[in-house]
Amino acid sequence: MLSSATDSLGLLQQIFGYDSFRGQQQAIIEHVAEGGDALVLMPTGGGKSLCYQIPALMREGTGVVVSPLIALMQDQVDALLELGVRAAYLNSSQDWQTAREVERAFLAGELDLLYVAPERLLTDRCLDLLSRGKVGLFAIDEAHCVSQWGHDFRPEYLQLSMLSERWPAVPRIALTATATTATRHEIVQRLALTDAREFVSSFDRPNIRYRIVEKNEVRRQLLRFIEDEHAGECGIVYCLSRARVEETADFLCNHGIPALPYHAGLSAAVRSENQARFLREDGLVMVATIAFGMGIDKPDVRFVAHIDLPKSVEGYYQETGRAGRDGLPADAWLAYGLQDVVQQRRMIDESPGEDLFKRRLQGHLDAMLGLCETVNCRRQRLLAYFDQQIGPCGNCDTCLEPPEAWDGTVAAQKILSAVYRLWRERGQRFGAGHLIDILRGKLTERVQQHGHENLSVFGVGADLSEQAWRGVLRQLLAQGLLCVDTEGYGTLALTEGSRAVLKGETTLMLRREPEKKSRGSRSTGARRKPELESLPEEARARFEALRAWRAEVARSHGVPAYVIFHDATLREIALACPQSLEDLAQISGVGVRKREAYGEELLRCVRN
Repeated sequence: MLSSATDSLGLLQQIFGYDSFRGQQQAIIEHVAEGGDALVLMPTGGGKSLCYQIPALMREGTGVVVSPLIALMQDQVDALLELGVRAAYLNSSQDWQTAREVERAFLAGELDLLYVAPERLLTDRCLDLLSRGKVGLFAIDEAHCVSQWGHDFRPEYLQLSMLSERWPAVPRIALTATATTATRHEIVQRLALTDAREFVSSFDRPNIRYRIVEKNEVRRQLLRFIEDEHAGECGIVYCLSRARVEETADFLCNHGIPALPYHAGLSAAVRSENQARFLREDGLVMVATIAFGMGIDKPDVRFVAHIDLPKSVEGYYQETGRAGRDGLPADAWLAYGLQDVVQQRRMIDESPGEDLFKRRLQGHLDAMLGLCETVNCRRQRLLAYFDQQIGPCGNCDTCLEPPEAWDGTVAAQKILSAVYRLWRERGQRFGAGHLIDILRGKLTERVQQHGHENLSVFGVGADLSEQAWRGVLRQLLAQGLLCVDTEGYGTLALTEGSRAVLKGETTLMLRREPEKKSRGSRSTGARRKPELESLPEEARARFEALRAWRAEVARSHGVPAYVIFHDATLREIALACPQSLEDLAQISGVGVRKREAYGEELLRCVRN
């Protein structure tokens, strides 16, 4: 076994092409290489995979990686093979002859890394195979899947504690990009990692700009966002329902944005094909439910957009973290509105779970609403959820264009009074739209049908626009001062907290939403040029030529383009304009193996 820092650094430089380790990488690698267990919390794009790949190369035997998504194993293995690392996977997509050859290579000691899905690992055949070979370490990726209260629970993960019982001398490293303190404790308990050393990095992703806008014809808002800021770039759009996925993908395609749908209702063949295209082609937009994305290694995702409110901060962080894995600027864009709050409150109330389960769901939603409605730095609020503190980031919408806070006590009293009078005097409950019509004094057919123009609250809110009233209602729901009446098809009712506001016993500060702009919801100070536009003209031409060369090589190898080189590496080559192999050696991401394989072609492409 190699164990010196020089050897780990040498492997990093020669194989992976990076000059130095980041953050706690070296400490983690040395600890695991020397036989220690570890729990690693590191943001997406922070280099978690190196924390088990390099120790696997340093230790005797094969590093066994437990990965939850078999669809992504092939790309991870392809990337390692390009680097000259002996890697393979075992999963249900292989025929028996291929699986038998992988088993033979493992038993012969011809593999550095073996990727296995948890359900495959737990079979008697696989456990017997591992017992007959030499295992150098176990890496449990996406370890948050063990948490039954988390956003991505996988029941198979609960059985992985048996690894410590069957292989007590083999080090285990569990890794995740998202975990609250409670989830971290659950991982330690359920994976029997009580003696493991914990390495907790900052969850901050400073290259991601967070932006949350009020919904107003959300598909057109999304279209403008992509056209204005990410034309021709790769992105992911998340929706809550399958129908919304299909509608949004069709809408984008009809407006010239190449988009693909992904949800559990599609056949396995279609999902596999769409995912493969997304990973291998440039400029595609994947429109998906949360069924898509865990473990996505595509580094050049320039934006992640949500057109429905995520159910938890953990899920939101995990999903937005799929943007900008290469460290280049990326956007996390979310549009949400009053109906999102109403819908999610109703879904929780109508869920069949026990009260404890509903309270946890409610807690997740409250934290997500708090992030949406904050008047302070969004990144501060996001990281505080994971018990990490930073100063204002300067790279979110509330930092770039600070929202105004205003005393909304009187406005709140008006709308709570309207709800109270309708119920108290007439035994009626209505939804948001009708309440706003009453407050603004609109003589609609429905208002006149019920005689609501005779209410004392009719017209008392004419000083605020419909958009402003929807903002007030949304914030009252977010703060639990109004609730959704599940028996009234989404109508609104008072809560225990409403009384103090109605009596004037509390002051209510609200976030003031800007009025609608002619071009929709885009923030003037938040526009970001597409990545290609930010390069000087000559470098841009080289970058395009390098991407075209990379696409040809990737097609001939049958792998995604980023397996050959990341955009960040091509960008650095385009800017540096290297003239020799020695110059290429200074470029991050160009290791010895890739320099030998592609160096002359890269230089020729740059010269031409």
